[in-house]
Amino acid sequence: MNTMTRRNFLKLINNASLTIAGAGLCGGRLAAAIEPIKRSGPAKLRLSLAAYSFRDYFKDVSYARKTQADPAKQIDMMQFVDYCADQNCEGAELTSYYFPKDVTDDYLRRVRDHAAKRGVAVSGASVGNTFTLPKGEKRDQQIADVKKWIDRAAVMGAPHIRVFAGSVQKGGNAAEATRLCIEAMEECCDYAGKKQIYLGIENHGGIVAEPESLLEIIRAVKSPWCGVNLDTGNFHSDDPYAELAKCAPYSVNVQVKVEIKRKSAKQNEPADLARIVKMLRDVNYQGFVALEYEAKEDPYTAVPRVLKEMKAVFKN
Repeated sequence: MNTMTRRNFLKLINNASLTIAGAGLCGGRLAAAIEPIKRSGPAKLRLSLAAYSFRDYFKDVSYARKTQADPAKQIDMMQFVDYCADQNCEGAELTSYYFPKDVTDDYLRRVRDHAAKRGVAVSGASVGNTFTLPKGEKRDQQIADVKKWIDRAAVMGAPHIRVFAGSVQKGGNAAEATRLCIEAMEECCDYAGKKQIYLGIENHGGIVAEPESLLEIIRAVKSPWCGVNLDTGNFHSDDPYAELAKCAPYSVNVQVKVEIKRKSAKQNEPADLARIVKMLRDVNYQGFVALEYEAKEDPYTAVPRVLKEMKAVFKN
């Protein structure tokens, strides 16, 4: 990777971008820019649970399953919403991978209605995409798929969709991959903004493996509907918390992992939930904080315990 080329390219993009102060994620109002989000009032953390936490147990799945779950434990999206309600979560993050293959608007409306009756908000959706593909049919399909889920999120009343950036493609370079990602995000954010839905780029490796790279893309995208989907387990330097703190002011959604992995460590270590919560309060974050459970322990055993721990930390 040619680091200097990437940095120089992004500086040119930033210098050419229009800087407008202030941004917000409340009341469905149009924000003014993608500088650190300004929120009035005290921090407010709303507990949610990501469907990905039960990835091995959904009856519907859009990819080849690595393991076969106990049939008695398998669930569909309606049952996951019930689970979130039973765990007293305010929200349910509905990962796109676990909807029926040919999902209809009628089904999405039934999910929304069921969630409302159980007192659970659809806090967001998550899609799998690559915005660094070269221009052509495959790239066009990636953009079309994200727009399709923007439409679906609107039907469900979800305010946010997690998206990925992507990696440098074969024969390409970081500057080119970054430019392609920015262009795709601008197109999709323009579409999402018309439906008042935020797109949060997750710190998910590839060209956004480092906070500086992620933030330069966020700042370069000319849309107030672009922000960070902050995943607390996806930075792997010697000090992941410092990297998370850099991105926290731009967060439109937060996903909490129960472990972190430092660059120099041989094993994962338990996440410091209190430190993460303080970090979010320090930037006056107001929004959903979704547990996205990925550890080895059975989620049916671990998730209730972790949610209880998160609730306790939220109250402190």
